Amino acid sequence: MSHSSARASATTTDDSQPTPVERSYLEVIAYLEDRHEPVIAAQLARWMRVRPPTVTHTVHRLEDKGFVCRDSAGALHLTPPGRAIAEHVIRRHRLLERFLYDILQVPWHAVHREATLLEPALSPTLEAHIDALVSDATVCPHGNPIPGRGEQSHDDVRLSAAPVGGWFVIRRIDEEAGEDSCTLQLLWTRGLLPGTPLVRLPDPRDGIAVRRADRRIVLSRRVAGLIWGTCQEQPVVEDQDEAGQ
Repeated sequence: MSHSSARASATTTDDSQPTPVERSYLEVIAYLEDRHEPVIAAQLARWMRVRPPTVTHTVHRLEDKGFVCRDSAGALHLTPPGRAIAEHVIRRHRLLERFLYDILQVPWHAVHREATLLEPALSPTLEAHIDALVSDATVCPHGNPIPGRGEQSHDDVRLSAAPVGGWFVIRRIDEEAGEDSCTLQLLWTRGLLPGTPLVRLPDPRDGIAVRRADRRIVLSRRVAGLIWGTCQEQPVVEDQDEAGQ
């Protein structure tokens, strides 16, 4: 389920503040900025699964409210107030994912969808209780840092960019994967979770191949581009309980 459809039911009475849908846009813009990609309307339309005119209308409202601005090339950027709101949404979402996975034992591939549904209704009081229950966590179950607790590594590379023949340790799964539960299900069933060491194999014609333990796995280039990690000479397995296994 997309961010926009999951959060459209909530309302706000202060026209100076972002609506639930606008908060979702700020969240996605933050994800794209963190990937160091120029944020354009076409990317937002693809991620949010809406038509470009809808994106244009929403972005104009965010500009009018001072939450986003454009550079000379027309790319979107969060303003400081927009970034603060986006990070608050992201923090709540990832805390909920940890709570759902660690405490309620919701399956790894399902926590993103459930957290997206719950986040708009999360009160400050309940947020504080959840924060305390998962106080040791620095990342969500998919390996992404919880704002205020962990920082994103700037050394991470996509699996699709890893050198053939080298070791690659998965650190995190891109948030974009959460918009398609089938992708998370695929990664779960193939054991491609944070902390897992892989060897990049020569590419077949139909995608990107890796070896996990003694198993050869072929992924599409799209899915391989959603897996971030580090290239290493030797496989160093991280604390997989922290990352979500």
